[in-house]
Amino acid sequence: MSPTEKTDNNIHEPEATESPRLRPFVAPCRQLTPTAPLRWLKQGWQDFKQAPLLSMVYGSLFMLASWVIALWSWQVGSFTMLIVLFSAFVFLGPALAMGLYSVSCQLDRGMKPRIGFCLKQGRKRLGNQLVFAFALLVIFLVWARAAAIVNIFLPMARSPDFSELLTFLIIGSVVGFLFTLIVYAASVFSLPMIMDRDVDAITAVLSSINAVLKNKAAMLLWALIILGSVLVGFLTLFLGFIVTLPVIGYASWRGYRETIIGDEWQQDPETAA
Repeated sequence: MSPTEKTDNNIHEPEATESPRLRPFVAPCRQLTPTAPLRWLKQGWQDFKQAPLLSMVYGSLFMLASWVIALWSWQVGSFTMLIVLFSAFVFLGPALAMGLYSVSCQLDRGMKPRIGFCLKQGRKRLGNQLVFAFALLVIFLVWARAAAIVNIFLPMARSPDFSELLTFLIIGSVVGFLFTLIVYAASVFSLPMIMDRDVDAITAVLSSINAVLKNKAAMLLWALIILGSVLVGFLTLFLGFIVTLPVIGYASWRGYRETIIGDEWQQDPETAA
């Protein structure tokens, strides 16, 4: 046996081991055209027409919740309470829309949307939903405290004149805008991602914020569309919510599917399109 052969026999090369692939901390996103939300809105309307009864059930629940908030605020005679309660409704809106995301998800699979399927999907992601809901609760409590401070420095009479009302609304709107901006960026894509992928709440929130920052023009248009749908609801004594809010929920799902690239995270076999 030659020395070369001896060397070859005595040397044991370590077996190649494939290191586990690390997932990115933030899901990448696609670059959107500024008018992309108009396409989402059209697709959301198509989803509404495919499941009109279930959509109107969800919309009616939003409408009834709005009536309860308005009636209770009227009885306690607090304009500030009305603003705070409606802000809570806006903050909780993304979580309440989980069922709407499930409807669009079922339509993607060619299924007839069912409430039971929505509840089943919701239970699978309950842990991450609770983490997200807790984060929203903390933000809302801080916002409510900020609103109370504004009311302390700018007390409102029971029947305020126009000047008092205008000052209160301007300052309150600026404070509310900052909190709303945080919630909007954190939630616009995170809850659809939690519904669709096996992803933790923190990664979903950071992925949503990243997508908003990289698509400012499109996301500004989407925010204005959401605001417009809420205004339509107010102008129709909340009757418009029966249609506008389900369409917005479906469109949010379409926006998520177009924007977020979540291939690194496993998709629920029951939600895979």
